[in-house]
Amino acid sequence: MDILDLIVIGGGPAGYLAAQRAAESGMKVLLFEKKKLGGVCLNEGCVPTKTLLNSAKIFDHAKNGQAYGVMARGVTMDTKTVLQRKNKVIQMLVSGVGMTMKKNKIKVVYERAEVIEKTKEGFLVEAGAERYTAKYILAAPGSETLIPPIPGVAKALESGLAITSRELLELEELPGHLAVIGAGVIGLEMAAYCCTAGVKVTVVEMLDKVAGSMDARLSKILQKELEKKGVSFLMGHKVTEVNSHGLVCEKNGETKLAEADKILLSIGRKPVMEGCGLEHIGVAAKHGRVVTDQHLCTSAEGIYAAGDVNGKMMLAHTAYRESEVAVHHMLGIEDEINYQTIPSVIYTFPEFAGIGETEESAREKGLAVKTAELPMAYSGRYVAENADGNGLCRLIMDQETGCLVGAHLLGPYVSEMIWGIAALIDQKVSVEELKKSVFPHPSVSEIIRETIFKL
Repeated sequence: MDILDLIVIGGGPAGYLAAQRAAESGMKVLLFEKKKLGGVCLNEGCVPTKTLLNSAKIFDHAKNGQAYGVMARGVTMDTKTVLQRKNKVIQMLVSGVGMTMKKNKIKVVYERAEVIEKTKEGFLVEAGAERYTAKYILAAPGSETLIPPIPGVAKALESGLAITSRELLELEELPGHLAVIGAGVIGLEMAAYCCTAGVKVTVVEMLDKVAGSMDARLSKILQKELEKKGVSFLMGHKVTEVNSHGLVCEKNGETKLAEADKILLSIGRKPVMEGCGLEHIGVAAKHGRVVTDQHLCTSAEGIYAAGDVNGKMMLAHTAYRESEVAVHHMLGIEDEINYQTIPSVIYTFPEFAGIGETEESAREKGLAVKTAELPMAYSGRYVAENADGNGLCRLIMDQETGCLVGAHLLGPYVSEMIWGIAALIDQKVSVEELKKSVFPHPSVSEIIRETIFKL
């Protein structure tokens, strides 16, 4: 039996990129995937949702172009055509991943793989009727939708009244009224898509703010912008029951019914821990997540875990970076993950991007910070392209070091801008040095330069 250098379990972002980077470095790699290459992100998450959101954005522009001198009548959005395009995009990108594996001579086995034991030759992995041995294992089995333990949810899922984002992305006919449980990334993006498509949307959230731990001030602005477009919010409400009419919600002892034809469950995701055999070799887990260090090493030497399974930041770009760090550690290359410099983005209209500390989190850590903010209207291109809107840029500087420790932006294109700030924070470039940077004019990104000069 040939001894492999690396076996990768899971063909999502962490898995396929780890396989690619390892093979490019001369390692002999085998990749196992039980469904489709690309994982949740490519097949039923990041990419398909952005495809649908782009169609909704074009539809919105066509309907509301009067302020720009563009008049269109009888504009409609054909959901079936939107889904056909979405499926075409997925097929093209999944094929691209497959071609990359083939180009790097990485064998892909479409089976569920399980680590059986550690032998003197390496780790023994079983898949189907075959057994394989490798020096290293990278576990990247991904995550699955977290189903809330609310009375009536199981029955609603069985009847089709309640759905996850996976099913929503396949609906050829959208409901008249959608109730969304959870105002996180998935809930807000799907609310934005469905509302733009003409669906009446009600979002129910237990917390008093949307967008989880992202900047509180911008979260409030985003909520108001979505409300302008027609999304209703029940903030601080707990869903106590799901019935055939919708959601029974409670706040301060009072209940109300959020009526719905469909209910989207979007309170988050949980790591997939069962089925890959990590328990056979003593890999430590905590709160349902594999415990990893800054090199993505687990408690079992030679076993690495990357992507959603470690629960650090359930984002595809986090998984990419984790997989590279893990492979570097296998190769003896010095590297480590820095989660503080990984951005988060919500692709609503407007987009919401953030990185590092918020003003609140910085003060909780005892950092002496200075915050500067400017409306996006300080950018000429933003004004030229947006007849209304309340975009904002907030930058947070550590007064002791003079460097940025956080940045939060709301507006168009911010998903394409946040990476630059991430690099600046990671490299600890001082604000005084940043003031020497030249931004193209006119560009929305100039708002960063304008805000820097307020620090």
